[in-house]
Amino acid sequence: MRIAIAGASGLIGTALSQSLTQRADEVVHLVRRAPKASHEIRWDPAIGELDPTALQGVSAIVNLAGAGIGDKRWTAAYKRKLVDSRVDSTTTIARVAERLDGPIRLVNASAMGYYGDRGEETVDEDSSPGEGFLPRLVTAWESATAPAAAAGWPVAFVRTGLVLSPGGGLMDRVLPLAKLGLAGPLGNGRQWWSWISLADEVRALMHLIDHPEIVGPVNVSVPAESAARQRDAMRALGRQLRRPAILPAPSPALRVVLGEFAGDVLSSTRMAPKVLQRSGFEWSHTDIDAGMAYAAGRP
Repeated sequence: MRIAIAGASGLIGTALSQSLTQRADEVVHLVRRAPKASHEIRWDPAIGELDPTALQGVSAIVNLAGAGIGDKRWTAAYKRKLVDSRVDSTTTIARVAERLDGPIRLVNASAMGYYGDRGEETVDEDSSPGEGFLPRLVTAWESATAPAAAAGWPVAFVRTGLVLSPGGGLMDRVLPLAKLGLAGPLGNGRQWWSWISLADEVRALMHLIDHPEIVGPVNVSVPAESAARQRDAMRALGRQLRRPAILPAPSPALRVVLGEFAGDVLSSTRMAPKVLQRSGFEWSHTDIDAGMAYAAGRP
């Protein structure tokens, strides 16, 4: 297939591009600068610019574009960037559907932030959104796919959990602390982490590309019974690194360092990926020790 990826330079996009290429798909990247290679297509989501003729022959689009949630402190300006970077990119792609004759499969990034802090509740794709900034952001993000769905495109939005990877993303922040024995509980450490290895994240995206009959929200994490308490996840990482993981980071200190984002770091979300399970998807990593071994570079 010919598959277009927006956000291809990020952690997930890079890994997805490699895996698709390895199975002999043709991969093209949507880029915001002048193209430097034949596999690049220029677009400008900030002004809604994307030439529909450039998508000729594309079977699927995977939209992973968006500013990093945890990259900067959440000022009012950065919160606006978090929203605009996601909604603008999704709207730009979705509106192309109105100018094309045939449907294209759209696999659009989303996040488990849709559910907010749910404590001990287990949530699935039918659960209501939570309260706060991230649930509002994700709701707007997913709603931006509406023009594509209205034009007959099969659209799935991927509510991804915490991605465990040997490099990049969450682990870029956690691993240096863990190697010093400082990755202990955040707050009380009892919050649920719905996680997924980068390898399984990529496999799930490819599964959705290959199964356009799956539409609507899709939780992408390990099964609910494999979710881990945050403190247990850090202990599992500590075991892989042979370092202690007992020194806590108190909630007030996190709020001083992270600002409003601390509330989401401390939130608890236990997701059930029912859609993936019913579609026959199989995970490579479902045990937190195996997940952290993979994240520590010991698959």
